Amino acid sequence: MPSNPQGQSSPKKLPFEPKSAKSAQKKAPKPSNSARFSPNPPRRAPQSGTIPEVVSRRMAKRMVVFCGIPTLLGLATLPLSYWIIAQDLMDLPNVAVILVSLLFLGLSVLGLSYGVLSASWDEDQPGSWLGISEFQLNWQRLLTSWQERRQP
Repeated sequence: MPSNPQGQSSPKKLPFEPKSAKSAQKKAPKPSNSARFSPNPPRRAPQSGTIPEVVSRRMAKRMVVFCGIPTLLGLATLPLSYWIIAQDLMDLPNVAVILVSLLFLGLSVLGLSYGVLSASWDEDQPGSWLGISEFQLNWQRLLTSWQERRQP
């Protein structure tokens, strides 16, 4: 396996990773008229650049959890703070309420990225619950891919 600048071996290529920058730019062939108008078009084999269904579902589940929970907390901050103030339980400054709400909504944006990167990109391995090791591996793959694309 090729080595990266830090001397670590790069992770193995996945079936849905493009071979190079040029192959990633190739367009898919247009379907013929007969395939477009037939009631049951023929099934195509998955293309080499597509994410397998199992992996995309895994990513979607993680994105719902890691993005959905902070989003709900961010949206619940305003009515909850209103209730706290209306019941005279505590005097909350307006700035603090808005900052807490923005913090949760910012975490939800980060949760989207973490949901994708913490999922196991290997079809046969479901990965761990939190996905910390998968995140490290996929982050390394992402950095390696960016470095390869920047080289002429």
